Amino acid sequence: MDHPENSDEFKGLTVNSGIEQPSSINPYLKRNRFRRKVYTAAEMVEGILKGDVTILSQAVTLVESVIPDHQAKAQEVIEKCLPYSGRSVRVGISGVPGAGKSTSIDMFGCHVLDTRGGKLAVLAIDPSSERSKGSILGDKTRMEKLSLRPEAFIRPSPTAGSLGGVARKTRETIILCEAAGYDKIFVETVGVGQSETACHSMVDFFLLIQLAGTGDELQGIKRGIMEIADGIIINKCDGNNVDKCHMAATHFRNALHFFPKSDSGWMPKVLCYSGFYGLGVKEVWDMVYEYIDFVKGNGYFDFRRNEQSKYWMYETINEHLRNSFYNDPVISQRLAEAERSVLVGEQTSFAAAGQLLDKYFELLKNK
Repeated sequence: MDHPENSDEFKGLTVNSGIEQPSSINPYLKRNRFRRKVYTAAEMVEGILKGDVTILSQAVTLVESVIPDHQAKAQEVIEKCLPYSGRSVRVGISGVPGAGKSTSIDMFGCHVLDTRGGKLAVLAIDPSSERSKGSILGDKTRMEKLSLRPEAFIRPSPTAGSLGGVARKTRETIILCEAAGYDKIFVETVGVGQSETACHSMVDFFLLIQLAGTGDELQGIKRGIMEIADGIIINKCDGNNVDKCHMAATHFRNALHFFPKSDSGWMPKVLCYSGFYGLGVKEVWDMVYEYIDFVKGNGYFDFRRNEQSKYWMYETINEHLRNSFYNDPVISQRLAEAERSVLVGEQTSFAAAGQLLDKYFELLKNK
């Protein structure tokens, strides 16, 4: 590059061209330095049994994957971890959006770890967008105290279209966490309302968080989530809201009398507390462990675990049948034609579905 300052009129002044600038990339950086190690199924099981959080996280990711190779490897890991599972207290925590589930879990988790010791795994389920199919997975940011505890494992997971407020693979994740030595499992649902039977079918105690002013006795009598709750707690019982919370608790207690007695013989309790200020937390967990002792004493605890295992066997069969149907190449081609015929009124939805199923069963016979 020419520099005018080097001309004759500026004798005695020279400008060097400078030195060559080094590359912005560190030449000593190993390109494979940040590549994550891929563990075999045996190595994963060994790491999980040792309580290695990194390997446990990778195993959970493997379970949630939809890639066939990943699913096969995940099933192998789960089967080898199964004998070491089942020795935990599983608590499902649900409630309407904004009821304070994440804040309450933060307070509950610290209380349980301080008073009962052991290790705690929190499986927080985050709703997936129907449009983008993505999830924020930000529940952990609202569990500030619990996320700092080394004996706590917090794992946000997307619903990925699953019904019932819990992720499709949460049941299998519970097995991995129990094998890793976590003796307390919290399952936080997305709070979808009155259809969270899926969460109820994988936990020992179903805790429902409510707010004051959400309805009277008639609203509480409605069947659904109220009927499967083992305990109801009214959150945000502090400041000027105390009287309203106690009034709401009275309404819920009155509503519970209209329900038939549960198979466990337990009468759900209704308590008030404040998750933000930590008021009444001890009473809530005294209730939870009182229930666990009660159902273990009358044998219902083991009965319910067996019923849950049977339920998830049928759910897995249904899931595999559904996936097998939609992933069949012939059926995939015929689905578009069936949709068109239904939309133009050539045949009813039921007739089109029947023809597709008949074709699917015919393909199965010929295989």
